[in-house]
Amino acid sequence: MRRLAYILALVLFVNVAHMYSQKGLLKVTPNGHYLQYEDGTPFFWLGDTGWELFHRLTLEEIERYLDNRQAKGFNVIQAVILAELDGLRVPNRYGEVPLLNMNPDTPNEKYFHLVDTVIEMADRRNMVMALLPAWGDKVTLNYGGQGPVVFTPQSAYRYGLFLGKRYKDKDNIVWIMGGDRPPKHDCNDWTPVYGAMAKGIDDGSGKHFLKSFHPGGSIWESSPLLHNEDWMDFNMIQSGHAQSDQPVWQNILKDWELKPAKPTIDSEPCYEDHPINPWPAWEPSKGYFRDYEVRKQLYRSVFSGGFGVTYGHHSIWQFYNPGAEKVNYPDRYWYEALDRPAAYQAGYLRQLIESRPSVNRIPDENIVEEGQGEGAGYIAAFKDEKGRFLMVYLPIGKTITVNTSSILSERVRCRWFNPQNAETKNIGRLKNKKSMQFTPPLTGIGHDWVLVIDNE
Repeated sequence: MRRLAYILALVLFVNVAHMYSQKGLLKVTPNGHYLQYEDGTPFFWLGDTGWELFHRLTLEEIERYLDNRQAKGFNVIQAVILAELDGLRVPNRYGEVPLLNMNPDTPNEKYFHLVDTVIEMADRRNMVMALLPAWGDKVTLNYGGQGPVVFTPQSAYRYGLFLGKRYKDKDNIVWIMGGDRPPKHDCNDWTPVYGAMAKGIDDGSGKHFLKSFHPGGSIWESSPLLHNEDWMDFNMIQSGHAQSDQPVWQNILKDWELKPAKPTIDSEPCYEDHPINPWPAWEPSKGYFRDYEVRKQLYRSVFSGGFGVTYGHHSIWQFYNPGAEKVNYPDRYWYEALDRPAAYQAGYLRQLIESRPSVNRIPDENIVEEGQGEGAGYIAAFKDEKGRFLMVYLPIGKTITVNTSSILSERVRCRWFNPQNAETKNIGRLKNKKSMQFTPPLTGIGHDWVLVIDNE
């Protein structure tokens, strides 16, 4: 009966897909720092890591998950086709593995029907699927994983060609190479494999999907090795789960200055409810990342120039459930984690950014004249290139002095935005003194705020 219901659901979703449409493919903005649709509509990436979605969920569970994420404002789901957790050997919930005989030249049609259906489900919700064709351990086992390694440049190109042909008519896809691995290290160079896979996707589709590379954790980044690759449209950073307050803002700001300009994003900051500990331990003796730690990284990466950000929950990426083996000490099942505080708060960040023109933001550390901190206290700020507004994120509430000379009006409207609940407290309409002091309603650790200053 489950298999029959699965087939009927596939048919239903495919038949209704034509009723829904995106605004064209995503592309990079003319200034090189953000994303927009082909019709010019700005796109702020608010992602969620659903890595094991195709591997561990039924269609009914996937629908529940997507509905929950859509309601919170997520518009990107990062998922892996050839999954990390022994995804070539262990079948999905319908008893299907992705490759017959673990051979990338013989993809399993029944497995890819599920992938087809999820892409359609996401499209109906105006969500983008950021798809990893394969986790990095299918390319190299140098950094652990269960593999097996199944790709050479030749087989990677053919697999990419298969994906490109299959999804050439879909606009709601971004392709992500990599998967917790560097593209090269010491004498090892896997960039020919990833480059061949990327070329196969474009050759098969006859068009250019946006592409990037998901690196490993603890401030690994794609830009030092891949920024000038033709297939790389934007850079990714993984600030990871090793410690609180990883200085991701430094990496974002560094990427911002690279030429040619390309967008950059923290695609995996600290997961909510993940143990605070470096690999390979990951055990919870130092506690867990909770919503405050997550918020700080989300906001500071975006305010430092990220074109968006990806939230993640430790139980959700692996879709931990009573029948699954747990990975790295999750403290609840995935369905119990859907409504954790930082998931809502990530949506508030998107609302805030989209409340103003979002593709003209310029990160500027000089906005904070007095009160800047380091590490847990680092303050991130940006301004509008046309002088209409600026925003300052304070991870710890305290008095700061702000340079408002970029605001092109004699008076300014000032308010505090609370990232915990999206409430706004009005400060008032003030004379623009070009250097102005502000104190948030509550101060101290745990009280983070956004200072919003607009022209008249």
